[in-house]
Formats: sequence, C-alpha cells, structure tokens
Amino acid sequence: MSGPLDAILGTAELAVRIMDLSGANGAEPVEVVTGFASIEHANTFARRYVRDSMERCRSRGMDAAAVLSAWFSFGEDAEVDGAGDHAWSSRNEIKDFADARPRDAEERNWRILDPRRLEDDDDDEDDGEEEDA
Repeated sequence: MSGPLDAILGTAELAVRIMDLSGANGAEPVEVVTGFASIEHANTFARRYVRDSMERCRSRGMDAAAVLSAWFSFGEDAEVDGAGDHAWSSRNEIKDFADARPRDAEERNWRILDPRRLEDDDDDEDDGEEEDA
C-alpha cells in the first residue's frame, strides 16, 4: 500500500540543519546532520535538540520571556529538511518549551538519536572483528 509519506520517504534526503541563533554563522547552519531512518527520527532529533538548547539557556529564577530572550540570543535552532509539510518546526513549541522545564530528561536526549552516533557504533563493532589471514 502506498501513501503520501511513501513518496517523501522514498525520494527525500532527510537532514537536520543546526542554526546558531546568535548569528555568528550568518544564515549558514553550524552543521547539517544526515542519515535519518525516517521523518519521525529526524523530527524527534530536531525537537530534542532544540529542547536541550533551550534548557542550556535557562538559569534558575528566569521567567519564560527571559528564557526565550536568552535562547534567541545564544541558543541553537534545528530545521528539518526533506520532510515537506511533515517537518517539525520549533515555532510550534518554543513558547511551551520556555514556559516549563521538561518533565522527563529524555525530552532533551538528542544524542541517543544522533545518526552519527549510530555510524560510530557500527565502526566500533567493525574494529573489534579480526580479519582472516
């Protein structure tokens, strides 16, 4: 069975562009992460990345407006490319992120979803194998 997501998944190169909101990198991303298995994978990675960036900008006693101001000055945003209308966008949740700390630490754990980590794990497995002489 074929659906609208099949067309996106079959042809799109999914990427998450990490943008420095301080403007130090201009309009160019600080980095572009590729290797996502699905739109959901890329969206979840981007969402957690932004959530973590927001929390790194938060200090004790800051209200939501101050957290947003700090994030827009010093934080990092993540944009999902290749997912069309199905791409997650920080603009839909950034106010909620600023309003309250995450209830679960997993909401910030983008590292576990980083496809570069998965590639490194594969390389580590290969390093442990002995070659036949």
